[in-house]
Amino acid sequence: MASETGDSSMDREMILADFQACTGIDNIAEAITLLELNNWDLVAAINGVIPQENGILQSNFSSDVSQPSMFGPPSQSEAADAAAGGALPPASSSSSSSSPPSSSTTAVCPSNLTSRHIVERQPRMLNFRVEYRQRTVELVLEEGSTVGEINQLLETELGIPVSKMQLKGWKSGDVSDSTVLRSLHLPKNNSLYVLTPDIAPAASTSKNSALPESLSQNFLLVISHREAQRDYNLNFPGSRTIQEVKRNISDLTNIPVRHQQWEGWPTSASDDSMTLAVSGISYPCHHLSVCRRSLPANPQEPTEECADVHMVSDSEGDDFEDASEFGVDDSEMFGMGSSTCQKSPMMPENSDNEADALLHFTAEFSSRYGETHPMFYIGSLEAASQEAFYGKARDRKLLAIYLHNDDSVLSNVFCSQMMCADSIVSYLSQNFITWAWDVTKETNKASLLTMCTRHFGSVVTQTIRTYKTDQFPLLLIVMGKRTSNEVLNVIQGNTTVDELMMRIMGAMEIFTAQQQEDIKDEDEREARETVKREQDEAYRLSLEADRKKREAQEREEAEQVRLEQMRKEQEEEKEAIRLSLEQTLPPQPDEDAPEQISKLRIRTPSGEFVERRFLGSCKLQVLFDFVASKGYPSEEFKLLTTFPRRNITQLDPGSTLLEAKLFPQETLFLEAKE
Repeated sequence: MASETGDSSMDREMILADFQACTGIDNIAEAITLLELNNWDLVAAINGVIPQENGILQSNFSSDVSQPSMFGPPSQSEAADAAAGGALPPASSSSSSSSPPSSSTTAVCPSNLTSRHIVERQPRMLNFRVEYRQRTVELVLEEGSTVGEINQLLETELGIPVSKMQLKGWKSGDVSDSTVLRSLHLPKNNSLYVLTPDIAPAASTSKNSALPESLSQNFLLVISHREAQRDYNLNFPGSRTIQEVKRNISDLTNIPVRHQQWEGWPTSASDDSMTLAVSGISYPCHHLSVCRRSLPANPQEPTEECADVHMVSDSEGDDFEDASEFGVDDSEMFGMGSSTCQKSPMMPENSDNEADALLHFTAEFSSRYGETHPMFYIGSLEAASQEAFYGKARDRKLLAIYLHNDDSVLSNVFCSQMMCADSIVSYLSQNFITWAWDVTKETNKASLLTMCTRHFGSVVTQTIRTYKTDQFPLLLIVMGKRTSNEVLNVIQGNTTVDELMMRIMGAMEIFTAQQQEDIKDEDEREARETVKREQDEAYRLSLEADRKKREAQEREEAEQVRLEQMRKEQEEEKEAIRLSLEQTLPPQPDEDAPEQISKLRIRTPSGEFVERRFLGSCKLQVLFDFVASKGYPSEEFKLLTTFPRRNITQLDPGSTLLEAKLFPQETLFLEAKE
């Protein structure tokens, strides 16, 4: 038995050395933590640290020991074989979550790993336990899947249309069907529940059908810390898991989750991933007690520098092996052994860029208290004010300014119990722009006071100055007004979830009343502007119509002038031709002239008659010129005889009147050509 224990310790020391060599992580405490989170599976631990494109190393004991399935913890037979061989510790009842990245350095494995080869990284799988009334559905999906795929699977399993389902329990608030699971940074094991408000429960439904209602109820947990002889009265929603309760107690008592020893949990609460609503605890109040689990003494003095490791994954409650066998004191490894072990600051000191400072604040807040927290605005206080106050009236929101101080004993409880409560997070996300600042350092506090003076005036600045450290953290509720910004409420750290909700809801009522007035004024102003725009447009169209009408009239007048000018020119040209022809005509012979005389009588289109005498020897051209001199050119008119009807203009103009048989007299008439 002692030999097996020694072999197991030797194997773990080799795994630890190989892991540090491959990942470049020099901190032993951090390396042990990552290996424990992965049940001392070297492949899984390296896979969680080295970036995906670099690949992972295949374990040297993969051929001897069956690896845990990606769909959950190893089977009992696999775990027993692994434990017997000393390759893996006994399997825990709760699943391990993906380990957080610990180093961006890509290290080369030592020579004793040359027999191992690089293999393609397998996709990370997520387990979902979905509760609906009296049913429970277990799902396993890849991290790259979407929320919509979960809904489709639930539709198949439960027979409920997706349109009538509401999938709840997400720690990051409401999500859409297109949300990729990887973006939510979920642990390996997750608990969700389905609400169907449009579907009435069956009459024979058991008491589990009240699960959705229980998830929304608040449970009062009276937790007795036996060593400190102190009781904690904590309110939790039914959707909170047992693991999250244990993590909050770890923050309050400084007892790591894996070293907590509990009394009072019902036998049905066998899985830390269960929600309080289904754990079987008493409603509305349940009594529990907690103390530190006794550990074997460690004679070896710690040699490593204390590590600040905050357990935030959902696998914190797993029964890991004691780290003392590797020469690292447990309290040292979790940042509680020495007064020199300080939490990393929420915000760097003397930060020139407010956005960078708030990014650091958000990351540190998430690291300490989990991903379920208000969405902090990343940007300057001025930008947050612009976002909240200066949009359209319907889009405006209240500004919540959270002021954190690590030196206050209330900060830890306020953040974990108030700021991370689902109801508070949801309400702030929907109705507020939340901006945060850390005033632990005097330089950061001075920067805040300068910003507040610039944006809210000296009264607000003086109000913040009057609060002592023990009264922090503070939550300032600010409302934008027409001329200035007004602080509606200053909420101190010594409050409860219900009181906090009541005060922010009261501020919301004041804001809503003001917003309705602003919306009314804005609508009236927009209506006036719309009428003015319509009038301006009508006036513009009228001017445009008048302009077009005037231009058309001018074009018509110009055309008439042009036509009249052309007509005059044509008439003048015709008159000049007529006069020219009239002057070239031979004189009219006398009636008693000895030559042969042809007397012609011509009827014009107007009915008038023109008579003239011609010599019989005259050419027809002379007759045509005479008719043209009277205003009837041969190009436009034809000269016809009465009977028989002949068109004289078609005859040869060089023939004589005698040859055309227009002798001694003839009556002709003019007719316009077609």
